[in-house]
Amino acid sequence: MTWSIVARDPQTGHLAIAVASRFFAVGCAVPHIRGRVGAVATQAFVSPLYGTDGLAMLGEGKSPEEIITAVTSRDDGCQQRQMHLIDAQGRNAAFTGSKCVDWAGHLVDDNVSVAGNMLVGPQVIEKTLKAYKDLAKAPFAERLLGAMEAGEAAGGDKRGKQSAALVIYRDQDYPWLRIHADDHGDPLTELWRLYQVAQERYLHVAETMPTRDDPHGMIDRSEIDRKIAELEAERIAAGRASASYATAWVPHE
Repeated sequence: MTWSIVARDPQTGHLAIAVASRFFAVGCAVPHIRGRVGAVATQAFVSPLYGTDGLAMLGEGKSPEEIITAVTSRDDGCQQRQMHLIDAQGRNAAFTGSKCVDWAGHLVDDNVSVAGNMLVGPQVIEKTLKAYKDLAKAPFAERLLGAMEAGEAAGGDKRGKQSAALVIYRDQDYPWLRIHADDHGDPLTELWRLYQVAQERYLHVAETMPTRDDPHGMIDRSEIDRKIAELEAERIAAGRASASYATAWVPHE
């Protein structure tokens, strides 16, 4: 029902999954990530346990290959399922069951894998991986979205389009960015819009959140408000409309 990309940024160790499908709310079913641990995508005839248990096993230090063996060997339905995963060190692996709906398959490369099923053909994951590698100098989120866009241009899910998601974790147990288009005629374009909205305000606030190393985070709200006001003023001065559908923002007094 899906194709996805699972990646680790080798410069930062950040982990991410981008996914698209002709299926409702695919971002609720496929991506499972934990900072400093790993990322798992479970798809086709989804087993959420591949994601939850896979992350737990990664946390215990098991290799991606060991995890695939563990979760598939106990599952009579494994040949209808697909998964790919990466750990915090960049070790990765993938599995495509023999009964996944054609076209189905996967590609594994350094710090990245792409897998899909119910696709128009192998060119979808081939173009997704190529674009990701070609976009090596782009910001991590843009590499992932650009890669998925290339896969869509190559045909994507053979049934059509409905939902997509992008999830990025840095070194915490919560996401740095998680955006979903759950029911949309052009979900990847909608993800690009949401990513633009996130850059207007959200990602700057995300930089101030508490972390393991700094459990306080930024506690002076006036600094955040000042930064947001500066960004709004720059956008307006440049004549750029906001990408957001929200009502007008009123600065905190």
